Amino acid sequence: MASTSLKHNRNPKMNLHTATIFMGALGLVACVSLSVASSAQSTLAKSATPARLDHRELAADQQVIHALNRLSFGARPGDVQKVRAMGLDKWIDQQLNPEKIDDSSLDQFMNHYSILHENQNQLLQEYSIAQRDRRQVKRAAGDTTRNMVSRQDGMAFQQIGLKRRQVGGQLQSSRVARAVISNRQLDEVMTDFWLNHFNIFVQKGPPEAYYLAGYERDVIRPNALGRFRDLLEAVAKSPAMLFYLDNARSMADTSRPRLASFDRNPRRGGGNPAGGALVGRARRPDGAVGRPGRGAIGGVLGGVGGQMGQMDPAQAYQIRQRVNQLKKGGLNENYGRELLELHTLGVDGGYTQQDVINVARALTGWTIKPPATGGGFVFRPEMHDAGEKIVLGHKLKAGRGLEDGEDVLDIVSRHPSTARFIATKLVRHFVSDDPPKALVDQAAAVFTKTNGDIREVVRTIITSNEFFSQQAFRSKVKSPFEVVVSAMRAMDAQPDSTPRTAQVIAYLGQPIYGHQAPNGYPDTGDAWMNAGAILNRINFGMAAAANRIPGARVKAISGFDTLSSATRAKQVDAVVSLILGGSASPDTRAVLMSGENPLLASGAAALPVATDMAVQPADDMMMQPAGGGAANAANRKRNKKNQPVKGAQQNPLAARNGAVPQLNGIAQVVGLALGSPEFQRH
Repeated sequence: MASTSLKHNRNPKMNLHTATIFMGALGLVACVSLSVASSAQSTLAKSATPARLDHRELAADQQVIHALNRLSFGARPGDVQKVRAMGLDKWIDQQLNPEKIDDSSLDQFMNHYSILHENQNQLLQEYSIAQRDRRQVKRAAGDTTRNMVSRQDGMAFQQIGLKRRQVGGQLQSSRVARAVISNRQLDEVMTDFWLNHFNIFVQKGPPEAYYLAGYERDVIRPNALGRFRDLLEAVAKSPAMLFYLDNARSMADTSRPRLASFDRNPRRGGGNPAGGALVGRARRPDGAVGRPGRGAIGGVLGGVGGQMGQMDPAQAYQIRQRVNQLKKGGLNENYGRELLELHTLGVDGGYTQQDVINVARALTGWTIKPPATGGGFVFRPEMHDAGEKIVLGHKLKAGRGLEDGEDVLDIVSRHPSTARFIATKLVRHFVSDDPPKALVDQAAAVFTKTNGDIREVVRTIITSNEFFSQQAFRSKVKSPFEVVVSAMRAMDAQPDSTPRTAQVIAYLGQPIYGHQAPNGYPDTGDAWMNAGAILNRINFGMAAAANRIPGARVKAISGFDTLSSATRAKQVDAVVSLILGGSASPDTRAVLMSGENPLLASGAAALPVATDMAVQPADDMMMQPAGGGAANAANRKRNKKNQPVKGAQQNPLAARNGAVPQLNGIAQVVGLALGSPEFQRH
């Protein structure tokens, strides 16, 4: 049966009607915003205390499909049969214990990311010293900088800059590759969840990409299913978070006592803010020590000034920088506020502005070693506010150091508001945009009882009757990351070690490590869906079926050779079974049969894109989001006129001429299925 061209409108009235139905299937309100909750969900949400279910409502096969959709990034061909043969509950238990799952194929593929295997502190040190040297040359040469830099030095600078860009690109690409091929799928889902919960923006500054490599590898992944308190401390001491939320430069106000001061006598090893020994000042009756006034700082400069010429230039530079910082002083509340509002208690968690201030005071001195010395966490007593503090009703005595911050982490991790806040976010992520109160209560109770055992909290949620309810089935809208990764898995795609797939995810609205605010990307469907976003998602499906996604080939679809010559009805049945879990609405089937998606009939989906988050691919390999909630109003206006934006990234899904892929036969059915409401939800 010959397929119908996507651009051909045989019946405009029918197409308009079908378009309304198709958009309605995604829950569009006024053809612009998506309402995530189904009518059944709305009923559930209206009840303050929804009745507890005493059985799993979903049929056995639906349970398997639902679990693969929520606890992994989508099923690969054959996964349903494997889970069914193993037993769903046994598979869930296996996923909850990822350390027991062989993932050697992923480990082997990760060898493609050579730059991530290098010492990131050493790379940061190399980059920082090179930048410093360039600044020094620039100051000395004025406008004749180019003439002062030798060809060899210029090439060395370029190589170091290239490495920095490679770190950012490989970080993003490896996130996608892990999600596509890892056998430890629930671990990947939880890693993605926590990276978003403890969000960090890669473009905060040049060092951030280096810090993020260790942040993902050493902080988030090892603790994704561990204890929340351990995860919280690992985040709090990570250079990535300390740099992102400015705690690295937070110190006691000049009116506050500090824990220690610099020794004026360099012979005793003092006077070295770049890492030398510190000698405590005489303690006062409250246990604190005198703050370093101008005299102390002057002593530092005087004590080491005579030795500056004999020091390594990088060390001398860092000494001057640290002394200048100490002279300015000042408390920074950014991390203290976000620790309470976004990481633990939640915005309504019962803390006050005074709690924010005292948390920030307790965390003074939690900082980073200078980039030119490689970075890394360090506690600096001379920056720490040694005064008494009261945090959420708990008194922290004066004269203490690192333990101030550690006690704060104990207090907030055990707080009832933290248990409820984390439980609510996890239930929202795994079950419903409107989290059932009874399940939140149960998960929060487990959090408290187990002292924040993430594995047990997740187990409670994903084995619950609410998780396996009809209300939960296909109720969540996939994020752009989930859409792209699940499509690659459905097509049995090979992982992509280039930045291209990460660029596609960014084009759909979710640049990896590209959310500027600390609240992370939204976990509800209404934030991702509008008319432009839907068009881009449908376009993505057609591009994937047209072999424009690296590693994804439509011929990898099971039985492709046979299906290519089958009737259209058999092609549709096969694709619904293989990609849509065996069920599709009559409206979706009508679109698959006709080959006409009315939303693409105008051919208006391939638009140039740019946002306030834009960067060049040669910089951090990040593409700009299109259509979704992240795009700013000015660029949406330009896109509406279909006029290219100067310096904008072009649609990575389109051909060189910018055209929407024109497909036929089984490839067309696959492309339309990937853009269907059933596939866009999970």
